[in-house]
Amino acid sequence: MKIFSLLMILFCMSCNLTFRKNDERINALNEMQQTDSDFSNLSREQGFRKAFLEYMEEDAILLRDNNMPIIGADAVEYVSSINDSTFQIEWEPHGGDVSSSGDMGFTYGLYTLKTDSAVQHGSYVTIWRKQEDGKWKYVLDAGTQGLGGMMKE
Repeated sequence: MKIFSLLMILFCMSCNLTFRKNDERINALNEMQQTDSDFSNLSREQGFRKAFLEYMEEDAILLRDNNMPIIGADAVEYVSSINDSTFQIEWEPHGGDVSSSGDMGFTYGLYTLKTDSAVQHGSYVTIWRKQEDGKWKYVLDAGTQGLGGMMKE
């Protein structure tokens, strides 16, 4: 009977650790998705360039149409050179996941890019890493064009 009691105590303790770890992972996922939403809000309110530079990790990678991957300092230079006064881009995360350690994950969703003469829709994926200060920064950002009329305005 003592062995059974000991096994039950160990089982309950391991469940508690698992539940706590799952709560931490869910909290990390919620934080990361909120960061993606905040990132979009900053882009809408203060421009693409400011938002992309603020949320970019130092060695981030950008995957853009008709370009090789743009990495680190080249990514900073690429974003810095964009005149964002002629367009507005915003997006909405539709899902994502985080690692079991809660320090790396991804979000994906749909974006809308508006200019004076056109509206373009597409999808995106962003890979995030939690920084030492607890903030999330993206390490890879990629988007695809071409959803056309599939989205509602």
